[in-house]
Amino acid sequence: MQNLRKKFPVLNQCIYANTASAGLLSEDLMEWRQGHDLDYLIGGSDMKNKGFAHMPEIKKTVGRFFGCQPEHVALVPNFSLGLNLLLEGLSKDKTVLLLENDYPSVNWPFETRNFKREYVTIDANLEEQIHGKVKSGNIDVLALSLVQWVNGVRIDLDFLKQLKKDFPNLIIIADGTQFLGMEPFHFEDSGIDILGASAYKWLLAGYGNGFYLVKEGVMDQFELKGIGNGSVNNDASQRNNISFCKYLEPGHLDSFNFGSLEFALNFLDEIGLEHIQTHLNKLSKKAMDTFNGMGLLESFVLERKQHSTIFNIKGDKALFQKLAAEEVVVSPRGGGIRLSFHFYNTEEEIDAIAKLLKR
Repeated sequence: MQNLRKKFPVLNQCIYANTASAGLLSEDLMEWRQGHDLDYLIGGSDMKNKGFAHMPEIKKTVGRFFGCQPEHVALVPNFSLGLNLLLEGLSKDKTVLLLENDYPSVNWPFETRNFKREYVTIDANLEEQIHGKVKSGNIDVLALSLVQWVNGVRIDLDFLKQLKKDFPNLIIIADGTQFLGMEPFHFEDSGIDILGASAYKWLLAGYGNGFYLVKEGVMDQFELKGIGNGSVNNDASQRNNISFCKYLEPGHLDSFNFGSLEFALNFLDEIGLEHIQTHLNKLSKKAMDTFNGMGLLESFVLERKQHSTIFNIKGDKALFQKLAAEEVVVSPRGGGIRLSFHFYNTEEEIDAIAKLLKR
């Protein structure tokens, strides 16, 4: 992983512990983007038309990378827009189970549409709480982030798979924005029915691109209403023959943004998600041991059997400003300071942060 750091020049200027806010732009992707816009400059509409025609290939790349059939992939600008389009087609008589203090783009769309809702707290017994609520028989939909944006708590994917087996009528909708890109993931083998994500964080694809993966068995639970010329690929004769995922693509799909997504996925594929996972596991353990030893972590985080590489440590605005002054890039979140590490981070950087905190 050390050689890969050279592709991210910002790492020469700071300790970047902020991928949970924004993943870094690589030199390779920047060069691809420059080439794309140069082609647009000299090719105009001809070049853009070729870009539109390439979208099915991008869906194949997304599907291959995440274990999903290409026709069950929808390309969206971001997770939030996709979820709002989906919920316009979901019956309001559904009762939804949400996590307290989950990412606003997960909870708010259900809340503003006045779905019947129940909540569980994010703690050491998160999975047991979810199972108990679903077992009560009143829950139709479970919607949650796979990794929590404030403190890095991650849901047990094996638990979700078993939950779906135990309650096959439960619709499980997940936000993978803070998870996808950390380790191998196969959608069809998971317990998740609908998985959406923005790709500017751990997938390192820049802003303006994301996707939804949808299992066929859940499609009849929605009557989607989003529609436009993009839904029929500029062919008005297909007005009454629109597939599920094309209702999530009512407008044009930008070749710059979704081409960036394709490039980023191929880049991660070359590195190997297994290698990324191994490195991130080391960083997670290192950070857990280091910050726990300093008494900086919430106690319930230590009780969970698995954690991501996102950590929220005790600290105020003054500490945040001191870290910033020392060229450590982090985010104030949830009353503390959030640090997040990707494959371009090192154990030595965690030691350096700990040294600054001790000072």
